[in-house]
Amino acid sequence: MNAFRFLHAADLHLGSPFVGLARANADVAAVFANASRAAFSDLVDRAIEASVAFAVIAGDVYDGEWKDASIGLFFNRELGRLDRAGIPVFLLKGNHDADSVVTRSISLPGGVRQFPSRKPETFRLDDLRVALHGQSFAERSASDNLALSYPPAVVGWFNIGVLHTCCEGQSAHARYAPCSIEDLRLRGYDYWALGHVHEHSVVSRDPWIVFPGNLQGRSVRECGPRGAVIVDVADGHVTNVERVFVDRARWAQASVDLSGVDNESAAFHLIEEAVRPIAHEAEARVVALRLTLSGDTPLHAAFAAAPRRIAEEAQAAAQRIGADIWLERLKLATTPPLRMATGGLELKSFDLAALFDDLVADPEIHLRAKGLAETIANRLPASATVEDGALVDDVAALIAEARALALGRLGV
Repeated sequence: MNAFRFLHAADLHLGSPFVGLARANADVAAVFANASRAAFSDLVDRAIEASVAFAVIAGDVYDGEWKDASIGLFFNRELGRLDRAGIPVFLLKGNHDADSVVTRSISLPGGVRQFPSRKPETFRLDDLRVALHGQSFAERSASDNLALSYPPAVVGWFNIGVLHTCCEGQSAHARYAPCSIEDLRLRGYDYWALGHVHEHSVVSRDPWIVFPGNLQGRSVRECGPRGAVIVDVADGHVTNVERVFVDRARWAQASVDLSGVDNESAAFHLIEEAVRPIAHEAEARVVALRLTLSGDTPLHAAFAAAPRRIAEEAQAAAQRIGADIWLERLKLATTPPLRMATGGLELKSFDLAALFDDLVADPEIHLRAKGLAETIANRLPASATVEDGALVDDVAALIAEARALALGRLGV
């Protein structure tokens, strides 16, 4: 069997709106929205340069129904480049671009083969003796274990299973087409090209079960480099799985401990130092940064009383290190030095700070806050729910920020 290599990508999410980021900075949101397309164009470049024999895209090409035809035309244009380079593409639909979700379509180049949603199908590349097995999603909420109905391996061929799934051990993701590692092993395939989980992961090496991760981070929960994988095969065995990074913009988080810091200049210098490695790793990419300030500091009251000014100063500090580091959100989690009993507002019979501490620890308060956050999230546009889901997840942090803001303005 001849040696060859192929591209495995998934979760392009073309058309992702970045609604939450747009509320913070519309210009940066526009950069991120364009980044998804630019990342895919770069991936096509890499595939052609690497002389891959074929490409596999394991679901969620689109983020949802098209707003207009431009997104479909863009994807068609890029697939056309692969087609002209003699690189066939095997395409599978996931939960975001299931048959029932994306109802519009544009004819694709002749070298593109799309797995059907009615039942699994096998495509063969006779010259390479490669068999690819897959089934697309018909509906967004595919709850069945699709892997169980995949056909047996073609004997003597290199078999690839293409599946959009949460797979076991991926509890952070919605349970679409759930399956176990053993379910996949039982098919007897040589490589499983999975999609749906946005973090790169090699689940198994016997057989190879791989999530390539998404091409472009879509929220602050998807920090760090993003891309796809190129797989080398020789004599019917995988010899190498190499990550290729093509993301054009990144998300990052940083936390700065201001314990004992008593002047703003020192605080802003610490922010600069926290941003420095982020700017280095970004390699001139645009970065959306979520910054948390914590620790017991005499600056607590001043910071909590003027969050907008501090956010502006934090933005300035970040851009002294990297011109394209943009503050997505500043989280003020500082506290006053224990207790500062001689200053601020303190009544012997009514310790306001202690009262807030009790409220923060009260499960009932958390339940009420979570209910309010869910109500807000449900009123957001459907396109915003993915990246703004953190609103509900971050209830404890929101309560802590409210506590710091209230106490800071009261001088406690």
